Order: sequence, then structure tokens, then C-alpha cells
Amino acid sequence: MKWGDFLGVTAMMGFIIAYEWPKMKQIPKKDKTAFVILLMIGWGLAMFDLQHMAGPATILEYVFKPFSKILETGGGGGA
Repeated sequence: MKWGDFLGVTAMMGFIIAYEWPKMKQIPKKDKTAFVILLMIGWGLAMFDLQHMAGPATILEYVFKPFSKILETGGGGGA
């Protein structure tokens, strides 16, 4: 992540909050909380380089690859 991207996304988040918050004075606290949480999730996802990250299949392969060795050798124990 480049610092320019980080600051740009953070500035855009600030603009969104500054623009929307005055309109939300009459909205219940639960809706305001949901707005902030969704905005934070979007901000968090923007911090990752999602185009170059490994997909779910790669992650599952990394997690379960040690189990394949156990299964190929016959299970490794039992009655």
C-alpha cells in the first residue's frame, strides 16, 4: 500500500462523513452505527491490494496441504 493511496482513501472517507453526517441527525443511533461500520469495512478493504492477493482456493490449498500428506500415507494409525 502506498502512502498516497492510504491518505487519499482516508480523505475520501472524511468527505463522505462530512457530507452525510448532517443529514443523519434524525436517524436512529443503530443506523448511524451501521453507517460507520460499513464505511470502516470499505476503508479496511481499500487498504489491501485485492487484485494481487491470493484467492480463496490458494488459501484453502495452503491450509489443507499438510493433511494431504497424512491421507496419502494411509492415515497414520488406528486399529
